[in-house]
Amino acid sequence: MVIKPEPVFNTIEAIGQQTDIRSKKILLTPQGHRFNQTIAKELAREPYLMLICGHYEGFDERIRIGLDTFELSIGDYVLSGGEIPAMVVIDAVVRLIPGVLGDMDSVVNESFSDDLLEHPQYTRPAEYRGMKVPEVLVSGHHQKIKEWQKEHAIKRTREKRPDLIE
Repeated sequence: MVIKPEPVFNTIEAIGQQTDIRSKKILLTPQGHRFNQTIAKELAREPYLMLICGHYEGFDERIRIGLDTFELSIGDYVLSGGEIPAMVVIDAVVRLIPGVLGDMDSVVNESFSDDLLEHPQYTRPAEYRGMKVPEVLVSGHHQKIKEWQKEHAIKRTREKRPDLIE
């Protein structure tokens, strides 16, 4: 199944006629730019987004040619349609909008916020089945904790995603 151009053009034009809102149009397609945190941050600054999803075989090429769209892919694999990629984009973008999360530090101090994976996380109890929380994390020394977190974020990224460091 290929999405016909008429319904897509008609819908976008109808939205444009009913409001004076100008949305960034995003075409979810395997041929698009690979979605990442940097793109999520850029999209979070847009006042409005319009996500256009294909299904099965995708879109009539005239949709690509005739609309001013930003083509976006969530990865190098095939799904049945663009609905799940749209949900991925929505979730990644919305959480970056100020006020959506209770604490904006949650956005600043997480994986990919500085091109590193997040450092290991621990909860209570301090020891579980012989595995202990690193002593520095229960020391109360905030500067040493930050240094440990940065060091271990770099270490984890080197081990699991060296491409992010390169």
